[in-house]
Amino acid sequence: MQIDPVKHIKEIAQPIIEQEDAFLIDVELKHGKILEAWILIDSESGGISVDACSKISREIGFHIDELEIFSGAYRLNVSSPGLSRPLSDRRQYAKNIGRTVKIKYKMDEEYISSEGILKEVNNEKCILLVDQDKQEEVTFDNIVETKVIPKI
Repeated sequence: MQIDPVKHIKEIAQPIIEQEDAFLIDVELKHGKILEAWILIDSESGGISVDACSKISREIGFHIDELEIFSGAYRLNVSSPGLSRPLSDRRQYAKNIGRTVKIKYKMDEEYISSEGILKEVNNEKCILLVDQDKQEEVTFDNIVETKVIPKI
């Protein structure tokens, strides 16, 4: 039985990432001339430093090689997800309070999109300020996608 490399890398990466006060967002494999393994991480306490990414990359790479997860050459990239990637973990919402976001959610079999300032977040929902005096509450269970809208 062949082990799923993404699942295996997630199991290896989780404790290593947590040691750096961060959490795992996703692991992606991109097939090309050289296989690329992307490990996306984030932190509730702020951004992710280049030093933290390097340290995590070295340790995960050591385990990938030791366990021979890939048979050939590969490139390992450890990075924060960046602004263009949707928020995918509830822990990402709290650090984006005060920023403009666009939330797509499902309510009564209908898809709704709202844009506004992320005002508040708790375990069940987020509150979006869409106008000066109008707020929308969206439960996490209904969210399809949330993107941070950069202000230039």
